[in-house]
Amino acid sequence: MLQKERIIFKKPSKKHAPKGMVILYEDQDIIVVNKESGLLAVSTDKEKDKTAHFILNDYVKKGNVRSKNRVFIVHRLDRDTSGILVFAKSEKVKRYLQDEWATFSKTYFAVVHGQLDDKEGEMISYLAENKVYIVYSVKDSAKGKLAKTGYKVLKESGKYSLLEIQLFTGRKNQIRVHLAEKEHPVLGDKVYGRIDKGIKRLMLHAASLTLFHPLTNEEMTFNTEIPQYFKMLVNYKA
Repeated sequence: MLQKERIIFKKPSKKHAPKGMVILYEDQDIIVVNKESGLLAVSTDKEKDKTAHFILNDYVKKGNVRSKNRVFIVHRLDRDTSGILVFAKSEKVKRYLQDEWATFSKTYFAVVHGQLDDKEGEMISYLAENKVYIVYSVKDSAKGKLAKTGYKVLKESGKYSLLEIQLFTGRKNQIRVHLAEKEHPVLGDKVYGRIDKGIKRLMLHAASLTLFHPLTNEEMTFNTEIPQYFKMLVNYKA
């Protein structure tokens, strides 16, 4: 255990809430947020300020520029993927969460093109990345990293399918690559799929995360709803 007592923080008012995300949970060790699509998780060469990491760093300083409070990056989501992000409040907590990350349960929702022949299954391959940062599957295990993705069809329409996805490994762009290679790319995926006229965003959402708290080792599950826009595209009413 890293500390003696876990202190749960109150959710901030709308006025003081960090823009582009909703705080699902916060204590002295971690912050769990629901990030909007379109917000970078971390900074890039082109964008430093409009990121979840920068905004949360400013939030934990509570307006005090001299404050030493800060958040640490545990994992990432693509800019256009919405959903659950976890940040640590110390280097020690960051290391713990990253060391244990593979043991945590992660669920996503996605809307994809077409209807899958198998309504439930797994996609397994070895993923590699080329010089222009495009990820793809290879057969040689020595040339890629093992990636395993489970899926289940929740609802189908004439053109699209809503999937619940279990992420068994956490490789870069894993879900998007596996679904594209299965010829059912995620809607709105301009890199691994195609440009979809009228689709407002990448239809991928990190919906649920189960982890063990770094202080108490308590199992904690954070859930979010299927985005309304996802439901609308397949007429999902559950």
